[in-house]
Amino acid sequence: MRRVVAKAPWVAEWGYSRATRIGPLIEVGGTTAGRPDGTTEGPGDLYAQTKYALSVILAAVEELGGTSSDVLRTRVFVRNIDQWREAGRAHAEVFGEHLPTSSCVGGLEFLHPDLLVEIEATAYVQDR
Repeated sequence: MRRVVAKAPWVAEWGYSRATRIGPLIEVGGTTAGRPDGTTEGPGDLYAQTKYALSVILAAVEELGGTSSDVLRTRVFVRNIDQWREAGRAHAEVFGEHLPTSSCVGGLEFLHPDLLVEIEATAYVQDR
């Protein structure tokens, strides 16, 4: 088993890893637009926060030997479901023609009031 440790200020309080790989399976836990210094990327901007969270997710997948095309599922949680198109636009730009299965759930609260989105992902890395 291999892990990527999250670089968030609340890791010590919560006790978690950003991602874990067992065999070909990579699970990436809830990822937000929270920066390592405790500030938020793109306050008030769901599109910017989604792009940032996905970049953190893909960096973790890559650290564990995968690529964006290995991501088979994302779960997107947004504060305000009325803004889902902004998260969807960012998701579509990041994944391009590779279309992971996905779900989007809204009406949620997150660890900090500036956070508008949290994303989980699953990747499967086949032998290349």
